[in-house]
Amino acid sequence: MSLRCLFPAAFLLLVIQAASAAGGGFSLPGLDGQQHRLSDYRGKWVLVNYWATWCPPCREELPELEVFHSQSDGKAVVLGVNMESIRRERLKAFVDEQFLSYPILLAGPRPRKDQRLGPITGLPTSYLVSPRGEVVARQVGPLTADALRGFIERFEKRQASR
Repeated sequence: MSLRCLFPAAFLLLVIQAASAAGGGFSLPGLDGQQHRLSDYRGKWVLVNYWATWCPPCREELPELEVFHSQSDGKAVVLGVNMESIRRERLKAFVDEQFLSYPILLAGPRPRKDQRLGPITGLPTSYLVSPRGEVVARQVGPLTADALRGFIERFEKRQASR
C-alpha cells in the first residue's frame, strides 16, 4: 500500500477534537503586496498550508492544493504560507512556474507565534479552518485534493446530524 492511500485516514485522525477557535487568526503580507487576514476568509473553508520551495513533499503537493483551490467553487481557499528566506522575485517566479493561483503569504523561516495556527513540526504542515473560523484538523505531510474534499464532506455530514 502506498503512503498516498493513507493520507485521508491520517488527516481524519488529526482532527482536533475540541475545535479551537482560530480567533482573529493571523495577518501576513502576501506576495501580491496585500495584507491577508485569516478573518478575511470567514464563511469559507480555509486550508492554511505552511511550506517552502526547497521542501520536496511541499513541491509534490502544490498541484493538489491548486486543484482543491481552483475547483472549490468559492467554498474553500488555500493560503500558502511560505516559510523561508527567499527573494520576492525568486518566489514569484517559482509560484508562476507552478501555476499557483491561491494567495502566497510571507512568514519567513521562523514565523512568530501569532503567524501560526499551531505547532509546525515539519513541512508541509496544513491546518483546516471551518467556515466558522474553527481549526478542525491538522496534517503534517502532503495532502491530496480528494482527501481534503472527503474530509470536508464527512465533517459537514457529522455537523448536520448533530
